[in-house]
Amino acid sequence: MKSKAGYSNRLNNKRAFEEVSTKIKKWIIQGVVKPGDKLPSETELARQFKVGRQTVREALRLLELSGFLTVHKGAHGGSVITNTILETLSQSFLDAVQMKNISVAEVIAARGEIDKMVLTQAIRNATAEDISLLNENIRKAEQKLARNVPAFEENITFHTALAKATHNGIFVIVVESIMTIMADFLSRSPQSLTASRKNIKDHKDILKSLIERDEARAFLLTDNHLKLVEDIFVTSFDKKAGRKKVASVKKKV
Repeated sequence: MKSKAGYSNRLNNKRAFEEVSTKIKKWIIQGVVKPGDKLPSETELARQFKVGRQTVREALRLLELSGFLTVHKGAHGGSVITNTILETLSQSFLDAVQMKNISVAEVIAARGEIDKMVLTQAIRNATAEDISLLNENIRKAEQKLARNVPAFEENITFHTALAKATHNGIFVIVVESIMTIMADFLSRSPQSLTASRKNIKDHKDILKSLIERDEARAFLLTDNHLKLVEDIFVTSFDKKAGRKKVASVKKKV
């Protein structure tokens, strides 16, 4: 009986911290509290929700892991609302890819289809501001190359900027996740100035086709661009059983 009672208490505690987490999440989603705002203290939250401080602490930890807030330690610490949900989701997506041992070929194939959907929507919906941001991305990449520095970050963020030009939040989430995987793969490959220059040229051509609303050319350029990316991967990962395996990555602490 004692064991059953203990088990029941643990379940009740789990429900309590999840309920508190859900209520605070609703505050954030509804705009009651916004990024940068500080939540009341654990003691005050415990009083409001009529639960123990440990329950509040577990709820805050869950929200932190989900990317809704950051918990700062110390006398002047506390829980501050943040918006790192997309980063958290992208990292979880990367973890899932590594756990499933997804091949480079699978990632390239999926990205090719997604890129084409993104291009279709961007051609329809891109504004002058979107095009300006894409041009700025290319300009920064060229500045790096002028210093003989590979434009790694800019080559990745070009595609997330393109996704934002669709004005569809779902595409932004999907592309952010895909590009997190691509960045992880590429970070374990030698960063060649030659490849970086080719990336930038491809991006300039893709942007030109977007401005001209030329979907067929944009698709062709994307296919050619992904062949370049795949070639980089082929030289960086061993082929085993017909699949280019993704090497395991140690998580940053």
